[in-house]
Amino acid sequence: MAGPEVSTPEITVLSLIMCFLLLAIPLVISYRIKLDIINSTASSVARMTSQLFLVGVLLTIVFDLNNWILNLVWVFGMVTMATYTTIRNVELKMERLFLPVIISFAITNLSVLLYFNEFVLDLENLLEARFLIPIGGMILGNSLRGNVVGMGEFYEDIRRNENRYLYNLSLGAKKYEALMPYIRKSLRSSLKPTLANISTAGVVFLPGMMTGQILGGVTPILAIKYQITIMIIIYVSTVMSTTFCILSTIRTAFDEYGLVRKEIYKRKK
Repeated sequence: MAGPEVSTPEITVLSLIMCFLLLAIPLVISYRIKLDIINSTASSVARMTSQLFLVGVLLTIVFDLNNWILNLVWVFGMVTMATYTTIRNVELKMERLFLPVIISFAITNLSVLLYFNEFVLDLENLLEARFLIPIGGMILGNSLRGNVVGMGEFYEDIRRNENRYLYNLSLGAKKYEALMPYIRKSLRSSLKPTLANISTAGVVFLPGMMTGQILGGVTPILAIKYQITIMIIIYVSTVMSTTFCILSTIRTAFDEYGLVRKEIYKRKK
């Protein structure tokens, strides 16, 4: 016998206003102890709200049309933005590294996404907007965070320890031999947050996707299955994209003698 149908409570305009009122708490704390985050909080929340409402309207149109070309254009737009954000945050020259990074992002994340749609979800249409765009967004968002940490630490370590790196080259080490300790260290750092989330999911916190599905009326067991598969593909895509991004940018960032090109850095220290 089927259980009663579960409906998701509506969030009205009044409900949103009540939620926004909670922001008074951090604003009061900021004012009292002079954190100076009132303006940044207000601008960040305003940008988030306007951006999400705009995306909501656009996604409604995209989902209704469900055109595979339009769906892919949207995903490649997300890949482009992820690439731009990554390079900007690691303070490297955009024009030097944009091409290898965007190729790495596209190949690794799209291959994992299409694999998931084909072999895990068993979709008839691999480019179904309802699955391609939201799941692609989760994968890209986590890959972006991993790359910001991994690439940022890798190139900062090379700059900070340039003499040690050059010393290893002078002893006869090949370029990738001398770089491998820095690659390993940066990859470990980039994967720590994702591994921490995986190991504590369900014990310390309920992941956002699982919570959203349960609120939407999905059974907890099905929500758990989705969450397990999503966290696995997020981890795999983060490992792949961070590794590929670092390795692919090495060809651009280092010359034929293994010396780092100083012009890749946005600013000198």
